[in-house]
Amino acid sequence: MQTDHRGRFSPFHGTTVLAVRRNGRVIVAGDGQVTMNDTIVKHRARKVRRIYHDRIIVGFAGATADALTLSEKLEAKLEKSNGNLTRAAVDLARDWRTDKMLRRLEALMVAADAGKTYLLSGTGDIIEPDEDIIAIGSGAVAAQAAATALMRHSPLDPLEIVKHAMAIAASLCVYTNSEITIEEITSNGSIEAG
Repeated sequence: MQTDHRGRFSPFHGTTVLAVRRNGRVIVAGDGQVTMNDTIVKHRARKVRRIYHDRIIVGFAGATADALTLSEKLEAKLEKSNGNLTRAAVDLARDWRTDKMLRRLEALMVAADAGKTYLLSGTGDIIEPDEDIIAIGSGAVAAQAAATALMRHSPLDPLEIVKHAMAIAASLCVYTNSEITIEEITSNGSIEAG
């Protein structure tokens, strides 16, 4: 993870993950760049993946080991709640906020199923986006702004919106590249290859 000019943890460096929901489809995409301080150490990391019988897509920004730990914890909560993403997200956020080990994890997560999309943070926040668009990471502002404009002013399908928005984020953010992983779930629960 990156720190700001005062040495404080800054959760907004290192990646871009974008989720867009439109016309019964949810698309989650993440770039592949991994940086350590100011050096690129990997170009094709997979920051978006499917969990819980391929019914949930998660994307993460932050320290990789921390993000994978959160993903595993969310999957365990999904098993306990029979795949109810809302209940699992609330349980994970509660644990994340109160557990000493989890509180130290430096990551943000987007989780989506056929019906809901959430941003989960270490402060215990569970945010459901107003406009069916949510982004995290260093290029989040660029990706979310581009996706919002495309949603409001174009008839593009959500896959094209995500591709264009991620390309814009990669062109503006030095911590985001154009090696994009994309996953999709439709409202009937079918999954498209990314």
